[in-house]
Amino acid sequence: MNAQRSNLVILGSGSTAFAAALRAEELGKTAVMIESRSVGGTCVNRGCLPSKNLIEAAKLVYDARHPRYPGLTPAQLEIDFGALVRQKDEIVAGYRKKRYESLLGGKFRIEHGHARFLDAKTVDVDGRRFIGDAILIATGSRPIVPDIPGLSEVPYLTSDLLTSGESIELTELPRSLLIVGGGYIALELGQMFSRFGTEVTILERSDELLAAGYEPEVGPTVRAIFEAEGITVLTRTIATAVRRDGDGVVATCGTDGQTRELRAERLLVATGRRPNTDDIGIERADVRIGAQGQVVVDDHLRTSVPHIFAAGDVIGREQGSQMATPIGGQDGGIAAHNALSSEPPRKVNHRVVPRAIFIDPPLAVVGMAEEAAVAAGHPCWCRATPMSVVPRAGAIRDTAGFVKMVADARTDEVLGVTMIGNGAAEVIHEAAMALRFRATLHDFIELLHVYPTMAEALKVAAISRYKDPSKLSCCAE
Repeated sequence: MNAQRSNLVILGSGSTAFAAALRAEELGKTAVMIESRSVGGTCVNRGCLPSKNLIEAAKLVYDARHPRYPGLTPAQLEIDFGALVRQKDEIVAGYRKKRYESLLGGKFRIEHGHARFLDAKTVDVDGRRFIGDAILIATGSRPIVPDIPGLSEVPYLTSDLLTSGESIELTELPRSLLIVGGGYIALELGQMFSRFGTEVTILERSDELLAAGYEPEVGPTVRAIFEAEGITVLTRTIATAVRRDGDGVVATCGTDGQTRELRAERLLVATGRRPNTDDIGIERADVRIGAQGQVVVDDHLRTSVPHIFAAGDVIGREQGSQMATPIGGQDGGIAAHNALSSEPPRKVNHRVVPRAIFIDPPLAVVGMAEEAAVAAGHPCWCRATPMSVVPRAGAIRDTAGFVKMVADARTDEVLGVTMIGNGAAEVIHEAAMALRFRATLHDFIELLHVYPTMAEALKVAAISRYKDPSKLSCCAE
């Protein structure tokens, strides 16, 4: 069988893959991407884009029903969930065409089908063979399906419910929803569905929401916000079995040694994501895989096989990476450069990675949390400042949340920032830029901020190292 040859064969067509293909084209090389689902991967088709579209629609509904200002009368917006899904699909299709499909036709193209390695140089795609001078594994990740007795017999949902043009897409608003898991996907979708009118219950096995890796103030703050909106949050709770119940589902749950049953119309499993490495014949290429199924890479994104690279969600937390679209977009270009360019190789740098959870108010973080800073040997000045002392928050009557700075007590270098509050997903970029250039508390304090803005929260937090920010006049240092 004749094989098609390219300078770079890419498994996947998401943000990582496209970044690599574009870089290959810039270098005058040929590339082929192989995709088994929709072009564009998870983010545009069933992740970032559709979720943020519907989350914002749900916020409009909630804000109309719950105006923050005395003198505004609550309004009831009628919800046509089917129409919301259709407009979401239009947004996805338009974005996919503009940002992905329209870029094809130069030195790179897409082949559709399921890719599997035959050996370290050859990839089979439903009977067609592709040989690459270099190969990039950019197959992304997928929802983890936990081993819960009875789950295979129940029509459950995953985060793929936001997909477009596939049979697993959710097109009808459920009356009630039981969510297994308390991570970012569970929180974003849980609040969204609740605001559309669904009765939502979240089951989290840990002592608190977002316990691992986040500041200890985060979980209780998010929980209080959710419970104030009528969302049931059950921590230290494990789903031990599920079964059908007419048109719905019943979950048997254990909490602190007590067992009970919870009923809902639909079940959403949101217990995390895992790298897509188990169905691509990767063992035939002798590529090393880590304990969580991630492709093991060095700081040049090279695998254990010299001409095979990997980037994006498929590498998990290798080299300090995280499963996030902008990381894949940056690292895909680096991988292609290192695979194809005659110039010196580039190293990845995941030291400063801002990220956000798009709940309302949003949660955004960058850098180290207090526990990590202490573990790294830093004498820590770490303080959470309530959003109520931020002038803009008070002016717009939206004081939920806090901002917490983690700084080295000897040098005053800011090591990390966590913020829950209005605009946090935008404000966090100032903090990220500061961490990039190793700014100190004094840099935040001395930087002039527009008044009143939510970004001023960072200045207020830094000031709290030296003064009580609640006793300062406008803009004072």
